[in-house]
Amino acid sequence: MATKKTRPTGRLLTVAQAAELLNTSVRYPRRLIEERRITFVKVGRHVRIPESALDEFITAGTVEPVRLRRGRAA
Repeated sequence: MATKKTRPTGRLLTVAQAAELLNTSVRYPRRLIEERRITFVKVGRHVRIPESALDEFITAGTVEPVRLRRGRAA
């Protein structure tokens, strides 16, 4: 079974920059990388997170609000 690889687009962010965008500590993006929950790029011994991967991660975790019906319950 062949896996389809997509090339990351946008800037490559450091772990610290990704943490700042997520408004978290540096440990959280590092944990996402360790658990393979986010796409990352190895540049030599450095790890970079594509901006597009961060956007996809945020979109995947977005929860839409619940629309309540107005009226009386039956």
